[in-house]
Amino acid sequence: MRAALTAGALATAAGAAAGAAPALPPLVSGASLGAGWRVALLPAQQPPATRFTPEAVDGRAALRIEAAASYGNLLHEPPPGALPRRLHWSWRLAVPNPAADLRQKAGDDTAAKVCLSFDLPLSRVPFGERVLLQLARARSGEELPAATLCWVWGGSEARGEVVDNAYSRRVRYLVLRNADDRTGAWLDEARDVGADFARAFGDEAGALPPLRAVGVGADADNTGGRSVAHVSALRFEP
Repeated sequence: MRAALTAGALATAAGAAAGAAPALPPLVSGASLGAGWRVALLPAQQPPATRFTPEAVDGRAALRIEAAASYGNLLHEPPPGALPRRLHWSWRLAVPNPAADLRQKAGDDTAAKVCLSFDLPLSRVPFGERVLLQLARARSGEELPAATLCWVWGGSEARGEVVDNAYSRRVRYLVLRNADDRTGAWLDEARDVGADFARAFGDEAGALPPLRAVGVGADADNTGGRSVAHVSALRFEP
C-alpha cells in the first residue's frame, strides 16, 4: 500500500524548490539526432539496438522509434540539480506490438515511452531493492538511477494505471495511452512531473529528487515483436 503522501503535496514541494524549467535540446536536427542526445543500451546487451531516426510526419519534425526484437533508449543528461515542473510532447503510434504486456516479464515491452530518471537517495529505497541496485551498479560500472518514471503507450493496461517494471521496481510506468487509442493519430501530452512522480514513487519519496536524465525509447526484446512510433516537440515548461 502506498504511503499517504498526496500527489498535490509532492507537486507543491517540487514547485517550491524548482527554478526555471531546464531546457531540452531538440530530439532531431535536420537529418540527424539532436545534439546532446545519445543512444544508451544495456551492459553487454545481446538483442539488437532499437533504431532512432529523424523523420518528417504530417509536417512535423519527429523522432522515429523502431523496435524489432530490440532494446534501446535515447538519453539526455541535463545539468545537475534540475527539478522540472511540467513535461510536454506529442506522439503517435504507427505500428503497435500486440504481444506487449507490462505486467509480465515475457511481455515487458513498450512501443513508445518518455522517461525521467531521478537521483533518489539510496536511503529511501527498501533494503532488499537497495542491495540489488548496488550490485547492479557494481556489475555494470554505471551509476544506475534509483527511480525512473516512464510515461508509456501501453496495450491492454488501463489509462492512468501505474505498473511496476516486471524486472525492477526502480522503474515504474504510468500508462497514458493504450490499445484503444487510434494508430496513426498524433496525441499531445502535458504532465505535472511532481504529481505523477508522487503517484508512482510516493511510497518512497518525500519530495521530488533532482533530475538525472531524460529518455525516450521503445523495446521489443522480450516479446520478439516489432513496433514503430514517433515523438515530437519534447520540452519542459514552467
